[in-house]
Amino acid sequence: MKIIFHSDFYQVYTSDPAAAPERMESIVNVISGHYEFTEPTAATEEDIAAVHTLSHVEYVKGCGLYDISALAAGGAIQAASEGLKEPRFALIRPPGHHASTDNSWGFCYFNNMAIALEKLKREKAIEYAVCVHRFRVQRSGLRAKKAVKTRSPR
Repeated sequence: MKIIFHSDFYQVYTSDPAAAPERMESIVNVISGHYEFTEPTAATEEDIAAVHTLSHVEYVKGCGLYDISALAAGGAIQAASEGLKEPRFALIRPPGHHASTDNSWGFCYFNNMAIALEKLKREKAIEYAVCVHRFRVQRSGLRAKKAVKTRSPR
């Protein structure tokens, strides 16, 4: 299994303790030497706009978080694409699971999974995906763009 990671993910992009650099460092320290690491490239604005509204993309840019968020989305795309052939793990942040089509929630700015799956759909690598997640905000955001079919585990 390869790990998709970039040293820019050590960056502190919010005051939330979940974004503390030590969190990524501790993970990398434990798995280094056991797995091969590869660096992602940033998702394109076209990839991001396939899931998020233009006003939301502009909001993230205005917050100064576009570059790190696009890099995380690119890591998710790479992991999903390569993961169709062999196991991949995207060690990326900001995470993304709370982001909806036109909103950031928590410290998630772009919905990385939705962006990756939508790109795979556009490339005809998959027809659809089923995403099981407990956050309603994600369900509403993903359903708006029909990137994935969602099911709540309730």
